[in-house]
Amino acid sequence: MDILLGLLTLPLYALVLWPLVVASRRVLGVRIGAVRALCGAGFGWLVAGGIGQAFPVSLLHNGGAAVGLLIPLAGSAFLATLIFLFVAEMALPAGAGRLRAARAKVVRARRYSQISRIAIKHGLGRYLVGRRDPDLAPGRHARLARSLRRALEEGGVTFVKLGQLLSTRADLLPPVFVDELGKLQDQVAPAKADAVWAVLTEELGGSPDDVFAEFDPEPLAAASVAQVYRARLRGGEDVVVKVQRPGVREQAERDIDIVRRVAAALEERADWARSLGVAELADGFAEALAEELDFTIEARNITAVAATSCPDVVLPTVHKALSTERVLVMSRLAGKPLETAPAADRKRLARSLLRCLLDQVMVGGVFHADPHPGNLMLLPDGRLGLLDFGSVGRLDAGLRGGLQNLVLALDRGDPAALRDGLLEIVDRTGDIDEQRLDRALGALVARHFGPGRSPGLDLFTSLFRVVADFRLSVPPPVAAVFRALATVEGTLSALDPAFDVLAESRAFAAEQVGARLRPDSLRHTALTEVLAVLPVLRRIPRRVDRIGAAIEEGRLSVNVRLFSDERDRDVVTSLVHEVLLAFVGAATGLMAVLLLTGTGGPRIAADLTLHQVFGYNLLVISALVGLRLLFVVFRRSGRRSRSAR
Repeated sequence: MDILLGLLTLPLYALVLWPLVVASRRVLGVRIGAVRALCGAGFGWLVAGGIGQAFPVSLLHNGGAAVGLLIPLAGSAFLATLIFLFVAEMALPAGAGRLRAARAKVVRARRYSQISRIAIKHGLGRYLVGRRDPDLAPGRHARLARSLRRALEEGGVTFVKLGQLLSTRADLLPPVFVDELGKLQDQVAPAKADAVWAVLTEELGGSPDDVFAEFDPEPLAAASVAQVYRARLRGGEDVVVKVQRPGVREQAERDIDIVRRVAAALEERADWARSLGVAELADGFAEALAEELDFTIEARNITAVAATSCPDVVLPTVHKALSTERVLVMSRLAGKPLETAPAADRKRLARSLLRCLLDQVMVGGVFHADPHPGNLMLLPDGRLGLLDFGSVGRLDAGLRGGLQNLVLALDRGDPAALRDGLLEIVDRTGDIDEQRLDRALGALVARHFGPGRSPGLDLFTSLFRVVADFRLSVPPPVAAVFRALATVEGTLSALDPAFDVLAESRAFAAEQVGARLRPDSLRHTALTEVLAVLPVLRRIPRRVDRIGAAIEEGRLSVNVRLFSDERDRDVVTSLVHEVLLAFVGAATGLMAVLLLTGTGGPRIAADLTLHQVFGYNLLVISALVGLRLLFVVFRRSGRRSRSAR
């Protein structure tokens, strides 16, 4: 019976509490769930009831005093409701998927704890929180670099990939770190066969035995992201099947979130992290890894790179009908390792590889970013086969032109042209002393191009040092170019130790300039430029006539529209709103303090004056205004952090 009576009175309680719910939503200015709002209103009335019981009975029987205290009592209930909602919002933000978000936080915290233990184990704990050893001797750099490499290896696939990316940034890290991180390998034990079979069945829509005429269950290669298998199509063509390792996407996404959070925290706490731009590095790494985890992007990469004509380098053909985000089916290139090439063919192969890469970079704009010997093979017809297009760089026309100008300036040993070419391919992070930059580049040219000197690839290392000294930011596409050149230099050295990479690159650049200076190329360029500027030239006389007429008639004016963008108006409105709230809250609070500490005013009861009643009312109003301001500020900052993630 009591239970039934309680159930019947629930609607009555809700009806009593609902005005407080509506008022709370209006004051806070945000949407609040009904259950949470009702709980807050119930809490508010309980607090108000406790405060009311603390007043003397004689005071409550006094009509004037009771009316005067009505607003403080109702305000206390209102204030307690808002405090409850504010704390609840900070502890568990409102929105869909709260339970999933809570579980994700637990999983992320567990993984973060594991990463922290790995960092501390290898002596990197102080760097994880943004501290730096100011007394780090040069001799200890090698030990720190080894510790970093081992910690990244133990951290798993995402951190191995991060280390491989950092090994390409000679403009940011000392050479000892670049060399040590370059040793990172992502060769791992193969995943369980039944798990890989399940991925294949899910992606192909059937068992591999049903899709392929033959499928070898033993992997040809196993890396941290994918495994490669040998198979044969129903039509008889030999193919390779690249399968994403089970669970690697989920682990990578969780670790990327941690990397971004750590990078953002380091930029806030440490100057060295801000100077390196670790947050931007983390974003670029996240984008690159997301592309590597989507095999449809790799399939498009192969098509884009193949569009650049390289007759001496063969690329695999993608079977798009059988390829998905986690499975990639390609034609199989049968060949031998690069080191088996005959000595007589090595110089020709080296030239073909370098010219193909330079053609991809300078002309096509889409290039293979990791041409190490493991991604190359010698085909039976004497050509090279290029594999693994998970890591591909892309350059727009502006960056390609800047790189060409940079190479030509290096070839001529011209510091002024070298400065112009360098500033075309880097991002300026602030004001640059171009005169001092000219002197630094002049010293670089004198050091590497002086009499009796033959420039080598250490020229680019010196150039990176200049970039770092002047706090110039190298965009990720350009960094990928230098990474590819550094990788291919090692490959070419293994293929033909006497091969002159820089001389061949300079010859290629000169050929490109010569091709642009041919009569047909000049005619085409001139025609393109004229067609682009012709519409502007046709409009100039009409616009000059209109301006002249306006000047003659005194109608010429300049129209400047402030805050024409609605977003700008919203920002200013919200700022004015918050300033007014802060002013009202501070003013009413100050008035409340003055009234409550004073002794003047007509007495309503023995221990209560009219001024004190006004003071209690103003104090409640001040608290409400301040709480609303805090709620708006915290809600906006929480929304920004969630959108940034």
